Amino acid sequence: MCFTECPYNLDSTLILTQIVNTVYIVNPWYNTIMALQNKKSLGQHWLKDPDMLAAIADVAALTPDDTVLEIGPGLGTLTSRLLARAGRVTAVEYDADLARKLPGQFPGKQLTVVHEDILQFDLSRLPADYVVVANVPYYITSKIVQKLLTAENKPRRTVLLVQKEVAERIAAEPGAMSLLGVSAQLYAEAKQGPVVPRQFFVPPPKVDSQVVVLETRTQPLVSSADEKDFFRVVRAGFVAKRKKLRSALAAGLALDKTEIETILQNAGISPDWRAEDVSIAQWLQIMNAWRQHGKL
Repeated sequence: MCFTECPYNLDSTLILTQIVNTVYIVNPWYNTIMALQNKKSLGQHWLKDPDMLAAIADVAALTPDDTVLEIGPGLGTLTSRLLARAGRVTAVEYDADLARKLPGQFPGKQLTVVHEDILQFDLSRLPADYVVVANVPYYITSKIVQKLLTAENKPRRTVLLVQKEVAERIAAEPGAMSLLGVSAQLYAEAKQGPVVPRQFFVPPPKVDSQVVVLETRTQPLVSSADEKDFFRVVRAGFVAKRKKLRSALAAGLALDKTEIETILQNAGISPDWRAEDVSIAQWLQIMNAWRQHGKL
C-alpha cells in the first residue's frame, strides 16, 4: 500500500491509495471516495508526485490565453495544474469510466472531456496554437507524436511524459540519432526535460520516464514534395542501423556498394558512418546526391 498527497482540483486534496490493482481516490473537500481499477491493456500508470506534476505543467509555459490538449488525463492529477495555468483544457480520455467521472472533479472549470481514442480525435476541433501536455501510454507514443506533428492543425508546443529511452531517441543528436528522432525533429525542435523515476507512479512501470518538449517548426525541414524520397533514403539507412552506410544504403536502395560510395562522396558523407551519425541536413544531402545519381 502506498500513500501520497497532492492537489487534485484547484480547491482540494487528493490522496491516492493503491491496494493490489485498485486505486482509491479520497477527496476530502467533497468527502468522496472513488475506486478505480487499473487497466493494464491501456498502459495506465498514474503520476502521483505533486512536485513532478507541477514541474511538467511549468515546462509547458502556459498562459491564461492558451488552450491545452491533455491526452489521457486519467485521475486528473495533471489536469488540475493545467486548469490553474491555462484558459481552457480539452482532455481526451479513452477509458470510459475515467471520462465519465473526471468532469465532476472540476465543477465550474473550463474543462471539456472527450471520450475518444486520441488517434481518432479530430485536431481541427482545437483552436490554432494550442499546446499539448500529456502523460501518454508508452505503447502508442510514436503514433501520437506522428499524429500531432503531421496534422494540418499542429500544436505550438508539445510536452509529453514518455519512457526515458524514447525521450532520448526523440531528442537525440548526431552520433545517437534514430528514425524516430529524425522524424520528430523534421517538424519540431526537441529537447529533454525532467526525469521521472518509476516509483512516482501508481502502479509503477518497469522503467523510468522523462519529459520531452517539442517546439513545432514554422516550416518542416523537408518540403512535402521531397518527403517521400527523404524517408525512403532515411529508412534505408536505419533498416540495419548497426551497419555502415555503405552496406545499409546498398541493401535498402537496391544499389551496388560502389554506387553508394559515389553517392555518399558526392554528398560529402563518409561511407564508414552509420545512420545514427547523420544529421537531418546531411540526410538531405544524401537524398539529393541519390536523386542526381539516378538521372545519370
